Amino acid sequence: MPIYRAPLRDMRFVLHDVLRSVALADLPGYEEATPDLLDHVLEEAARFAEGQLFPLNQTGDAEGCTWDDGVVRTPKGFREVYRDYAEAGWIGLAADPAHGGQGLPQVLHTAVDEMLCSANLSFSTYPGLSTAASNAIAQHAEPWLQALTLPRLVDGSWSGTMCLTEAQCGTDLGLIKTRAEPDGAGRYRLTGTKIFITAGEHDLTENIVHLVLARLPDAPAGTQGISLFLVPKFLFADDGSLGTRNSVTCGGVERKMGLHASSTCTMHFDEAIGWLVGTPHKGMRAMFTMMNAARLAVGVQGLGIAEVAYQNARAYARERLQGRALTGAADLDRAADPLIVHPDVRRMLLTMKAYTEGARALAFWVGLSLDRHVCHPDAGQRREAGDLVSLLTPVVKAVLTDLGSEVANLAVQVWGGHGYVRGNGLEQYVRDVRIAQIYEGANGIQALDLVGRKMAEDTGRLLRRFFHPVAEELEAAGREPALDVLAGPLAKAFGRLQQASLHIGSRGLADPNEAGAAATDYLRLFGLVAMGAMWLRMAKAAQAHLAAGTGDEAFFQAKLHTARFYMTKLLPQAQALALTIFAGAKPVMVMPEDGF
Repeated sequence: MPIYRAPLRDMRFVLHDVLRSVALADLPGYEEATPDLLDHVLEEAARFAEGQLFPLNQTGDAEGCTWDDGVVRTPKGFREVYRDYAEAGWIGLAADPAHGGQGLPQVLHTAVDEMLCSANLSFSTYPGLSTAASNAIAQHAEPWLQALTLPRLVDGSWSGTMCLTEAQCGTDLGLIKTRAEPDGAGRYRLTGTKIFITAGEHDLTENIVHLVLARLPDAPAGTQGISLFLVPKFLFADDGSLGTRNSVTCGGVERKMGLHASSTCTMHFDEAIGWLVGTPHKGMRAMFTMMNAARLAVGVQGLGIAEVAYQNARAYARERLQGRALTGAADLDRAADPLIVHPDVRRMLLTMKAYTEGARALAFWVGLSLDRHVCHPDAGQRREAGDLVSLLTPVVKAVLTDLGSEVANLAVQVWGGHGYVRGNGLEQYVRDVRIAQIYEGANGIQALDLVGRKMAEDTGRLLRRFFHPVAEELEAAGREPALDVLAGPLAKAFGRLQQASLHIGSRGLADPNEAGAAATDYLRLFGLVAMGAMWLRMAKAAQAHLAAGTGDEAFFQAKLHTARFYMTKLLPQAQALALTIFAGAKPVMVMPEDGF
């Protein structure tokens, strides 16, 4: 049976020692968000994740969601746990108090979300979609519609979805066919079919609010003609009380590779009643509010699976007896030595540890930047933080989900044949996390967003938000002998990232295929450097504790060991990635189609 314990010690280290969470309380609206309060919330979230969510992970996977004539039922235990989760206020943890939320920092929500994803990734999709829908409604819907829907989404009595994909279009939303006709009473009638809709139908809430992309009769072609509409499962009165069933039906649930306990639905809209959200023909702008929040959340899904997979690989490597150490028996009292004595097993475990802890620091940094973007009293600081979030959103989404999949597969490798069989739970992590690289914009699309939009915006303004602080930290680290050994490899990789940025920027202007062919390698290079920068900051914090003789010496020494492993064993991938980027588009594009 798999195990999971929330990594509270590591979370506190990142929040308090690396990111200096004490400064959160200086932001307007976060005065009560002291380190003590953050720790208390983390401890309560850990109890819930370990005690209530994790026990349902394997059983939910085995049972899955069921569909019967439009009715979808979640696995045994999900309704009761969802009720407890909502009543405890977890859905509204970071939501606006004006709508019933607790108004706590986004970085804390990120940490809680990681625990949720580690303990039960399928369950996390239901409240996760509600949070994303709330963001779009709060920023773009009419005040009366906000007042009716947001308190119910925040308290969990209603849930939300995002309805984008259709059979003929996934990424290319300009091809959608769902239409919306005004009914003359300020409402619209929507007709069409959406597929792959997470949480499109289920038995957890009394109502479901669908955010649906559709076309008005006078809509121009392409993405410039898409509008966003709010379409509820049940119509509601002015006081929020539920009325008749809307003409929205679930045509079935997908039989998927993983996430069996998360309902992925085909949704039919047959002149369903809905309301416009935002401006006509500007639905993509409103939907991106929801999608960008969802992309960061999906990155945390990769982090969550990486953590629980690593924990299980580490435990197995310590207990499983296989062979003898290459330098001679490590334990003569037993018939064999544990797996952890073998260099290749240690390589895999250190790779998992370095990626997971680096990813956590990066995700929390973006969460803290979101808080600064929303709450900092200085407009310039808000803009800088917002620029950094915008730049790193595709990196977090793509790199953390790629690494989540890699770490899950490494966990199976550590377990060997026992990891491949279903009863031990490791193969579920491989199956569950695989979709994270695909939905909310496949990772190749994230790479194109990084090189095609973010890198070029305002002549590199967003890039400078990342490049300048990293350069300053490298310069400072180079003056400290204890950190110089780590700063050297990072400085080389950082230089390659800067060179690759200039190369893609210049070559991509002349030939878009040059940027397109380099995009995925560039995003990976960016992610490796970004995590390297976080490892440098973690090493600095650990070294400070060791020098002062404060805290758990073994914990901080392990941080330094892992930082050295990352810089010397994983970060050198940057050189190979840079070489592939400079090789250009020709090796990719020269092959004629009939040559494949």
